[in-house]
Amino acid sequence: MSSAAQPIETGRQTMEVDIACAGFGPATGGFLTTLTQAWSQNPADPAFESRVAPGMPLQVLCYERADDLAAGVSGVVTRAQGIRSSFPTLDPAEIPMAAAVKQERVFYLLDPIGASRRSALLRLGDFFLSLGRKLCLKDHAFELPWTPSFLHKDGGLVLSIGQFNQWVGSQLMASGLVQIWPGTPVSGPIFAEDPNPKTKGVVGLRLADQGVDKHGAPAEGFMAGMDVHAQLTVVGDGPVGAVGQQLDKRLGLPAGHARREWALGMKFVIELPEDTALEAGTVWHTLGFPEPEIFGFLYVHPDRLASVGIFVPSWLGDPARTVYRYLQHYIQHPLLWQHLKNGTLRSWGAKSIEESGKHGEPFLNGDGFARIGEDSGSTNMLTGSGVDEAWTTGVQLGEAVLELLRAGKPFTQENLAATYEARRRASWVEHGACEARNARNGFQLGFVRGLVGMALAGLTGGRLALRANIPPAPKQIRRHGMYETAGLKLKQAAALAVSDGRPLHDALMTARGWPEIPFDGRLLVTHQDALLMGGKVQAMPGFADHVVFLDKGLCVACEEKTCVAMCSGQAITPGPEGAPAFEREKCVHCGACLWNCPHSPDGERSSIEFQAGSGGLHSAEN
Repeated sequence: MSSAAQPIETGRQTMEVDIACAGFGPATGGFLTTLTQAWSQNPADPAFESRVAPGMPLQVLCYERADDLAAGVSGVVTRAQGIRSSFPTLDPAEIPMAAAVKQERVFYLLDPIGASRRSALLRLGDFFLSLGRKLCLKDHAFELPWTPSFLHKDGGLVLSIGQFNQWVGSQLMASGLVQIWPGTPVSGPIFAEDPNPKTKGVVGLRLADQGVDKHGAPAEGFMAGMDVHAQLTVVGDGPVGAVGQQLDKRLGLPAGHARREWALGMKFVIELPEDTALEAGTVWHTLGFPEPEIFGFLYVHPDRLASVGIFVPSWLGDPARTVYRYLQHYIQHPLLWQHLKNGTLRSWGAKSIEESGKHGEPFLNGDGFARIGEDSGSTNMLTGSGVDEAWTTGVQLGEAVLELLRAGKPFTQENLAATYEARRRASWVEHGACEARNARNGFQLGFVRGLVGMALAGLTGGRLALRANIPPAPKQIRRHGMYETAGLKLKQAAALAVSDGRPLHDALMTARGWPEIPFDGRLLVTHQDALLMGGKVQAMPGFADHVVFLDKGLCVACEEKTCVAMCSGQAITPGPEGAPAFEREKCVHCGACLWNCPHSPDGERSSIEFQAGSGGLHSAEN
């Protein structure tokens, strides 16, 4: 439903359940696993009798937007502390693409091209490193002599989140207690009827309307989304999920909290050459290239598969931040290319990461609802870890729910705070979040100071860190940044874009000195070709557009068009009248457009709304 459309109430069916979950990822997986394991141990426990269907087990339903549980987009390395607590005898071989961490290294990458935007101080440092090339520099990379302890993933796992979600989901469905419904986007929470708009009460979920046009108006085959009433609503739909967004809009955030730090993670899954020397469990972290602000990674899975990717943060102020092009240059860095050359692209993926951590933590619970996972502020940006933290928040809620069920207590804000929130505050997740609270502040002051700030926070357990004012994401984009490299280059880029039909931002990178990509049809392929390889984009018909431009006047006046540059699937393109156009069939649901709009109507939020929608990127290897 677009922002201009009116809610449709005619013929809306209802259903009563005990627990309704929005989104299926590691957090919800941890929550449901905790419930099902307890139920499997003692199915006769009276606590598991349904309140809405007496005589039956608890009615627990989970609704997931993606058409498949394996559509999660992320290759990760995690300490797996919480995951192993849920599965004490876990053998990584049970999970496709999983491997125990065997080797972990950190590299600072020099720019072998000379096109990146490096400060004078950084260029000076690079110069001195290059003087000692024979001693400490190889393949335009400097390996740190030691890996900081806060980055270590000793005893951890390399995972494909898509495969991990599928493995967890199959066990949950086999238990018989839980129903998971993929391909079912949730349009928002159902708030408790109360004249106070700040009332923290939720009574269920409303599913998205189907059979509508792109604006949300009823069309052929219209069916109003069902209202699912629940004793407890579990919100785990991620940082750009519709349920979490609407909760934030209605309730606001706790005093002093704000969500202003983001990153887009994009990665390739690559089949390595047969003679590869990289073994499963290899983990590399990189920084310095293709831009100093861009961090990268290489994780090696079994069967000669590797996840290789980059994180482009909101504090990279350049509005022409074309992530797919940056990723192609990244994999061609000499350190990586010697291992990746002659490999084959199997799939790719992208997702937004909410990096505010503790600063962005929302209200964790209210009457009838609780929030878990990344959207609840659990990601630790000092350790670069989020999956295990998200899983553990789900486990903590599961334990709290079991306690309340056995005590016969309702899911009120007071009871959830005394059980779920209390567990979380006393846990390693909270301890890590507090240590990481200000770890990345320094990057608002520059790359070098950002590294210093991270080192201070990491080595002192968060007691010391740099202080910085973090502006809203729209204000982190440099206005008129398109012209910073001189108008001539912009004119060159425009001419290039017109001549071969490429996006303007891609052409601008070429004009700035980045070499053209030598496409080989195998690993180095065009962005559009990547949409057809491995990571396939699908969109079920009959749903409204989920990306809505709120103020077309601001869009027309916008010179940066950063939403176009950052769109992972090229679903947002320049429109005929100056405002962007959106093609739902190409959208991978990364959510980058939400925080890549430089023009804010209110100074905090962007002029783009990311609503509930179906489809997205589908690949079990992501």
